[in-house]
Amino acid sequence: MSAKYIIGGLIIVLFVVWGAYSFMKTTIQYVSIEQARTSERMVQVMGEIDFDRVNFNTDERRLEFAIFDVEAPNKATAVRLPVVYYGVVPGNFEQATSVVLKGRSADGVFQADQMLVKCPSKYQGEGGEYQDPQKHPDSARVAGA
Repeated sequence: MSAKYIIGGLIIVLFVVWGAYSFMKTTIQYVSIEQARTSERMVQVMGEIDFDRVNFNTDERRLEFAIFDVEAPNKATAVRLPVVYYGVVPGNFEQATSVVLKGRSADGVFQADQMLVKCPSKYQGEGGEYQDPQKHPDSARVAGA
């Protein structure tokens, strides 16, 4: 086998390894609230906002709040994750049902770099149900259904 084929093969292998390493380093995985509390790398976590713990400091543009597991059986006793977010508060934050946060944990507080607010659908009722054309034939006809 020629030396140039060996060197070429090594270069290709090094680039593949480097590419895979770079890809794995930049992926951001979803984790649970417990995992987000101890994570040292960038992660995504989803949770429901505890509106009793919301505090916005306008001078520092710092939003402090807590989230808990959306699927928690008892929301009153669910484990909370304190969150700090610097930046503009999304306009629909007060109507949010949950948030997706990207960031990392530092000293037991999740430092969010990005926040995606999940709001209830305009097609849902207050109880979370969707409008049933059988129950509401007049409004279904108006909507064109």
